[in-house]
Amino acid sequence: SVHLLSAGPHAIRTAVVFPSDHEPGTPLPVLLDPYGGPGAQRVWASARAFAEAQWLADQGFVVVVADGRGTPGRGSAWDRALHHDFAGVTLDDQVEALDAVAAAFPAEVDLSRVGITGWSYGGYLAALAVLKRPDVFHVAVAGAPVTEWRLYDTCYTERYLGDPNERPDVYDANSLLPLAPKLDRPLLSIHGLADDNVVAAHTLQLSQALLAAGRPHEVLPLVGVTHMTPQEIVAENLLLHQLDFLRRSLGEARGN
Repeated sequence: SVHLLSAGPHAIRTAVVFPSDHEPGTPLPVLLDPYGGPGAQRVWASARAFAEAQWLADQGFVVVVADGRGTPGRGSAWDRALHHDFAGVTLDDQVEALDAVAAAFPAEVDLSRVGITGWSYGGYLAALAVLKRPDVFHVAVAGAPVTEWRLYDTCYTERYLGDPNERPDVYDANSLLPLAPKLDRPLLSIHGLADDNVVAAHTLQLSQALLAAGRPHEVLPLVGVTHMTPQEIVAENLLLHQLDFLRRSLGEARGN
């Protein structure tokens, strides 16, 4: 079942998806499933928009999908709120949405077991979440994440972060690489080696930085896979692998 909320002070459009057989009052681990950045709106008043989220919820999660500042459809000021600041605004809005969901469903939301998963910008946001807010997020699955904005398309990135030659400080502040030594939570990074949108160097550089810092993590390379995963068998088994990783990690996170 899907509940739509206007969450927190910023009225973030948020969908909360419960298992089909959920009994009210039963606490469940939480899984945030955002895109959360410019170019994609995820929260619609349509059940079809949440088919995959419903499947995830039916595995035993409260799934939260939130369109924070910077996502389409809310006007110019909303779009411009993340000027020079991906890492602050978009992550803050996911936390704001989570807090609002917990307040709306206090008996159902177990804040001692919070995971986050995402792809592309959502992958960046997932990795960022465990690197910057391990007090909130206990595990992340980052699919095809942007980890260093200097490696991404200039037509997208410079619109928001400016010229990296003129504002290297902005790019450093929004990169995941300097945060690598802070990783204290389980992180699974997944990347198609044939990705021509977010190239695999993003995950490889983050993994290198994590290894240099002595921070345990997992990387799943997908041979012959591009930015998304069109192969049906790969997509199905990939979901099951992520599910197993999340269950193991959140089982260990209880009470931390």
